Amino acid sequence: MGQFKERYVVDDSGKRVEVLVGVAEFEKILEELESIRAYDAAKAANDESIPLDQAFREIEQEETAP
Repeated sequence: MGQFKERYVVDDSGKRVEVLVGVAEFEKILEELESIRAYDAAKAANDESIPLDQAFREIEQEETAP
């Protein structure tokens, strides 16, 4: 993930209590989180692994099937 320009909301004692980020940065964070969750789910499934080139071939075959 890249560098974000976050701003903090602090309480009366100066303790950080919230973070403010721009919409574009927030969307990037959500996309990254989605990727991490998908990876974790795939690892937890303990499915059989196949080589990457074979996976691409199978995906392409599915996309071109009627």
